[in-house]
Amino acid sequence: MKILYGVPGEGMGHATRTKVIVSHLLEKGHDVKIVSSDKAFGFLSQAFPGRVYEIEGLHFAFKKGKVSKSGTFMLNLKNLPKTLFKNFEQFLFLDENFQPDIIISDFESFTHFFAKTHGIPFISIDNMQVMDRCKLEIKIDDDEKSNYRLAKNIVKAKVPGAEQYFISSFFEAKIYKENTQLVPPIIRQSIQEAKVEKGNHILVYQSTGAGRKLIEILKKLKNEQFIVYGYNVDEEDENVLLKKFSETEFIEYFAKSKAVIANGGFSFISEAIYLKKPIYSFPLEGQFEQYMNAAYIEKCGYGRHFNKMKEDNLKAFLYDLEIFQNNLNSYQQNGNEVLFERIDTYLNEFEKSQK
Repeated sequence: MKILYGVPGEGMGHATRTKVIVSHLLEKGHDVKIVSSDKAFGFLSQAFPGRVYEIEGLHFAFKKGKVSKSGTFMLNLKNLPKTLFKNFEQFLFLDENFQPDIIISDFESFTHFFAKTHGIPFISIDNMQVMDRCKLEIKIDDDEKSNYRLAKNIVKAKVPGAEQYFISSFFEAKIYKENTQLVPPIIRQSIQEAKVEKGNHILVYQSTGAGRKLIEILKKLKNEQFIVYGYNVDEEDENVLLKKFSETEFIEYFAKSKAVIANGGFSFISEAIYLKKPIYSFPLEGQFEQYMNAAYIEKCGYGRHFNKMKEDNLKAFLYDLEIFQNNLNSYQQNGNEVLFERIDTYLNEFEKSQK
């Protein structure tokens, strides 16, 4: 079966889980082509040479560690002519050179548009649709309710009308829209194969926004050792070791940590849960999806959700590590078998219906 797969360029979570799924689809004998942008395009091009086409994607603008709505709008407006030209060029190329039987979108608009204009069935595989297609059972603070409404409307409008929505989620949620299934998070093979131990250090994964203030807070807890990724330097500052990114080394520190500290990104949180590592989550301001993930971390008893990184918050989190660890020990997930089985079943049934 010929499959066109759309992947957003912002953030690497979409790209890493796409690599897992596309590898499985290729093993099953499907012919898969991918469209993506920015860092995800580079990453996937290396993983699947000759199968990835570059488009122009949307970009987020940040101000003081917070997503700027006005800045994001202006940035994408400025890039609009280039975006339209590049995407139209690839649209015509795919139109002439690759006619997919089905399209998969990981919260990506180009492939959704391609599907609708060509009358091609498409399915959605992402974690975002939980906001629109399921009931959220978390308390939403008053100052987050406008972010929730905005995020839900964006999610609802992003890839409407899919034949099937597969929603990856580390928490249970009541589905209230049809053609929707919850599946466990997508876990990289390297994480599945990691040797898990309980060491003495705490892994800190900082994607953006904290600045050096975070380091000063960590240094106050002198009896703890912190391994920090996100500053792109190799540097030791008292009890804080900052590391440039190396996937092999990162996964080793990750698997041997006693706890982790991060924002609210879905992929990292899902991997932490899979490795059974207690989580201190302080989501980026203005990103409701991160707020939701952090809130569910606390609701499930896997860690704590704080709006900011503070010394007292960190002490409170560390005090309850044993409770979080016990809750995490009851979490069960058999790799990606559930998702693979559901996708294979759906594609097999779809293929039969086309004959």
